[in-house]
Amino acid sequence: QVQVVESGGGLVQPGGSLRLSCAASRFTLNSYTIGWFRQAPGKEREGVSCISKTGVGTYYADSVKGRFTISRDNAKNTVYLQMNSLKPEDTAVYYCAADFFGCRLRPDFRSWGQGTQVTVSS
Repeated sequence: QVQVVESGGGLVQPGGSLRLSCAASRFTLNSYTIGWFRQAPGKEREGVSCISKTGVGTYYADSVKGRFTISRDNAKNTVYLQMNSLKPEDTAVYYCAADFFGCRLRPDFRSWGQGTQVTVSS
């Protein structure tokens, strides 16, 4: 069973930045498409960003384009989500997910982490 673990969430003021990490044990992350998703209270889970196995293809939801950046560090077996210019509406639990198939922002990936809370508030 593929296992991924998220970290890096926390409380940040509007306009601030956070970097989320998605790490894996027992398998190589660059063998998988990796997606970031989020779920706010009372809302459905939505896709935020995705990175292809090679790292060449990256995709973003319109709501985060220009503010969030997804990247891979194969040496550390980790995928990052750099989040800048954070807004209160970015508040949610953020999940990392892995899948064999290509990038998409639908929350139908095979393997999921437990999530990390991001709260944007003054």
